[in-house]
Amino acid sequence: MNIQLSVVIPTYRRPELLLNCLRAVYTQRFAAGAFEIIVVSDGADPLSEKAVTAFNKHRALPVQYYALPAKKGPAAARNYGWLLAKGALIVFTDDDCQPANNWLCSYYERFVTDKSKVFTGKTIVPLPACPTDYERNVAHLEEADFITANCACSKRILLATGGFDEQFATAWREDSDLEFKLIKAGIWIEKVESAVVTHPVRTAKWGVSIKEQKKTMYNALLYKKWPELYRQKIQPNPPVYYYATLSFFLLMPAGGLLKTPLLITAGLTGWLALSVFFAFRRLKFTSRKPRHLLEMAVTSLLIPFLSVYWQFYGAFKYRVLFL
Repeated sequence: MNIQLSVVIPTYRRPELLLNCLRAVYTQRFAAGAFEIIVVSDGADPLSEKAVTAFNKHRALPVQYYALPAKKGPAAARNYGWLLAKGALIVFTDDDCQPANNWLCSYYERFVTDKSKVFTGKTIVPLPACPTDYERNVAHLEEADFITANCACSKRILLATGGFDEQFATAWREDSDLEFKLIKAGIWIEKVESAVVTHPVRTAKWGVSIKEQKKTMYNALLYKKWPELYRQKIQPNPPVYYYATLSFFLLMPAGGLLKTPLLITAGLTGWLALSVFFAFRRLKFTSRKPRHLLEMAVTSLLIPFLSVYWQFYGAFKYRVLFL
């Protein structure tokens, strides 16, 4: 049977999550032998390779496993996968996702009806009754217009548009970049509600939001490439709150240098007030466990500084005026 579509899954050193994903993809109602599964590791990954080898035993449809020679990010891994794909339709998901068993059928039925479109499905992020701030942030994936955890695109369109921009070297904004590229090319993105993927939230380390700020640098790259669409769909205005917090903080050393107690007091009061406001805003509708309360208090003090730093770093790196 000819391969009609290809599933491409980037991964990197998360073999247990990958196996859960593969089990879900393998139970698709789509005709056996009519689709292929391509896993591409973002660099050397012996554990994932071993897991895929074990998964392939006694299976009629073996998963194809490849590894990039060096770590370049999920965008590069997806490009590697779809360029090797034999299917006319490329369906993307991530290794921490679990597609429903009618996922491929839902996409392919729409594809054969109109091959000029790109498709995106419905993503479900299960949350506990009292989620953490990090879990609520991940849940925003449910509202996204287009994400690579659940989308389908013809190989012809990917070849015409160049696929993913590998300058996005981490899992951040590379899907928005492809979305904007498609919009500018006049290619319609259709929502397929029946193409469902469940995206459980991975367990995160304490203070994960500190590390997450580094991704802000790629906002500058996305803005440089698509300034109008960035303001329209990502961030309508500069992060005024962060700038105000930083400005109040700088009033304190300025007041010290000028020997002006009023400036020190104004700076301290403004900085603390904005930091407390930020922490309370993040705690709204989230967990009130002591560990989470402490995490919100500490990270709310640091995030404005780190976010602005990485934003300016990105603006400098990509040579763009980005505020």
